Amino acid sequence: MLKIIKKRRSIRKYQSKDIEEEKLNEILKAAMFAPSAMHRRPWEFIFVKDKNTKEKLSKATPYSSFAKVAPIILVLCANQSSSGRWVEDLSIVAAHIYLETTNQGLGTCFIQIKDSQTPNGKNGEEYVKKILSLPKNIRVLCLMPLGYPAERIGEHQDSEFEESKIHFNKW
Repeated sequence: MLKIIKKRRSIRKYQSKDIEEEKLNEILKAAMFAPSAMHRRPWEFIFVKDKNTKEKLSKATPYSSFAKVAPIILVLCANQSSSGRWVEDLSIVAAHIYLETTNQGLGTCFIQIKDSQTPNGKNGEEYVKKILSLPKNIRVLCLMPLGYPAERIGEHQDSEFEESKIHFNKW
């Protein structure tokens, strides 16, 4: 597992190659096997392949423009009425997606939508909800573009392990 964790990087450039259904299914399994508060499993997933919709989603934040070139944008949503811990739950889901995406030879990047603003200062989450016609009780944590990396970023190194950040019993 540590080998995959060290390979995991935020990818912002993608090949135009389609993603195999088997790989997408494995990513979804990893997501849905994530733990959640009181096992409420509040998550909902939207796979966006439509070029026009991806173009619109890429304008959700000042940092999301690269997402439009990914073959798929995975939108992580939650039914907020089913769990008060949906942010934490979906954050764990996103970590699982990151790792299984890496395991499948693909790349992704976490694009924060909750509490974000569009480049013109509007609410980023409301912008995404309108594009995707989401019900009122559905919240959006992030976008995760998925695709084959078109860039090679080195792996994490053991030198990044910082013992000075580890404390026992007290600070």
